[in-house]
Amino acid sequence: MCGIAGGWGNISVGKLKEGLRRLEHRGPDGEGFFSDADEQIYLGHRRLSILDTSSAGSQPFFYEGLAIVYNGEIYNFLEIRTELRAKGFTFKTETDTEVILAAYRHWGVGCLEKFNGMWSFVIWDKDKQECFISRDRFGKKPLFYSFYKKAFLFASEMKAITPSFDEVTISEDFDWCKNNMFRYEVTDKCLIKNIKRFPAGSYAILKKNEKVLHPIRFWDTRKELVSVPARYEDQVEAFRELFINACAIRMRSDVPIGTALSGGLDSSAVMCTIAHIARNRKLERSAASWQHAFVACFKGTPLDERPYAEQVVNHLNIPADYLEIDPVKGVDSLNDYLYFFEELYLTSPIPMIELYRNIKKNGVTVSIDGHGADELMAGYRSDITRALLDAGLNLRKIKQILGTYQGMFSDENAQETKPGIGFGEWKTQMNVHLNGRKNIARYILKELTGNNKKENLSKAEFGNYNGLLYELFHETVLPTLLRNYDRYAMAGSVETRMPFMDHRLVSFTFSLPWESKLKNGFTKSLIRDAARPYMPESIVNRKSKVGFNTPIVDWMRGPWRTFLLDTISSKNFQECGLINREETKAAVNKVLTVDNPHFFDGEHAWYLLLPYFWEQAVLKRKTDEISAGSPIRL
Repeated sequence: MCGIAGGWGNISVGKLKEGLRRLEHRGPDGEGFFSDADEQIYLGHRRLSILDTSSAGSQPFFYEGLAIVYNGEIYNFLEIRTELRAKGFTFKTETDTEVILAAYRHWGVGCLEKFNGMWSFVIWDKDKQECFISRDRFGKKPLFYSFYKKAFLFASEMKAITPSFDEVTISEDFDWCKNNMFRYEVTDKCLIKNIKRFPAGSYAILKKNEKVLHPIRFWDTRKELVSVPARYEDQVEAFRELFINACAIRMRSDVPIGTALSGGLDSSAVMCTIAHIARNRKLERSAASWQHAFVACFKGTPLDERPYAEQVVNHLNIPADYLEIDPVKGVDSLNDYLYFFEELYLTSPIPMIELYRNIKKNGVTVSIDGHGADELMAGYRSDITRALLDAGLNLRKIKQILGTYQGMFSDENAQETKPGIGFGEWKTQMNVHLNGRKNIARYILKELTGNNKKENLSKAEFGNYNGLLYELFHETVLPTLLRNYDRYAMAGSVETRMPFMDHRLVSFTFSLPWESKLKNGFTKSLIRDAARPYMPESIVNRKSKVGFNTPIVDWMRGPWRTFLLDTISSKNFQECGLINREETKAAVNKVLTVDNPHFFDGEHAWYLLLPYFWEQAVLKRKTDEISAGSPIRL
């Protein structure tokens, strides 16, 4: 896990190196830079040492006429290395980086199909005079690029490209991105002019003097479906086997690993499965130090999940670090955190960045987390309507679905909704749930016969419910969350690994009928039943869902009150052209003054404020040093 930056063409080396220094948080363990003035190729790397922490693992890395800068991990590199050795290849290091280059030398672009992992990389082939560029199947690792003044530039973050620009301004797509926060991550649109986002699951070959990239998709989940057992019990066994292996290969590390634990089903399943593997199996290159659980706490708010996390750590008999999130400290660092984040989102990054910084502070560099399960396995209660559409007017199936969601609408969970869903839509879905069969039938008939209903390919191929999950997983919510957690963790110099994102699990799960995901009164039933032998029963059967979020209303009405009032009365705020100032003021004042404002009121106020904060933190930043110690200049 690292940060990369470089280019090809007539570029200022000094400006490239300045951009590379801006990625120090992504790779605090070393810097490497290669330049070939004759070919005008430049490759820069900031290293976070995880596999082969010796100098042999430094990048740029060179192998038989190839050079690479690479961000990510190939978890199955040991198996690929064994296969390549049988074909006559030799290796001098214990890195996965060397395996990537050998695999590319042997299989060409076909090597991508061999890799199980997350990556963004650029390989320079001097003999062919071309760059091979790729990003992992689901876009866990970022990659930005630009064609600017006859040169090609690339980097892990936008801020590493902008030093090469004469002027840094917002893009023509800024307003569209602001209004489509859950859709712009899967496009090439960016917030800063002249920068594009390289697509997930793709590769491109750039030849000398070319001024445009033509990415080619190498992965499409719809084309990677597999045969699955007919019996649910056999599906559980198959899922369990895949999940254990997905966790096991993600435990490969030469540094300590841990887990960001919430006490919810997903992170608990990961933590408990890791414990089972560590105690019962001998694995090659597996981290010996894994007994690290880190919990973010929001004492006195509905978002505090410490009691659930304690059930997990007590069950496993391992220590845990409980971090009380300090909103005052967080707001003092807000400008820094938004600079690291450099994107737009519905909630503040403070709790998440604070958690991963605390993980690093405790000597852990890799966090194996539960991201992806909600979108893969129907974790959001707001998706109930799509399941009802698949059930049609079959009362038995309707009863099964409503029974599954019974208990997910308790007061305890009043703040949880699927990211990006509006309060009005959520209320509609609750009314469908609560107002009886007649209204349910009426709703289903309207949806099935409505002329204005948006059709999409995923629905046609997967049905209503699995089609929605496909959209959440590949097109809207999950790509956005993957981007977010890359920035949150890397702001603290921590690598996140995600077993639920293993492409074998993804193919298997999208090959299952929706009934395997809503079963026996539970969502994500396959995960529950697969991990049941390793988890406390109370967590396996937990229906409530809180989600890792900012207690935005509590903070706005409490410790942030003065800060917000000062913000909306400041000169910089009055001069900001990225916001509707009067609308934003009204939204903030509503949260601060009305009785019992809803969570969505706070989220809406933050949404309106964020472009102003973004402008100050990213576009107009002048500070030379930030709290992580990186020399940052814009």
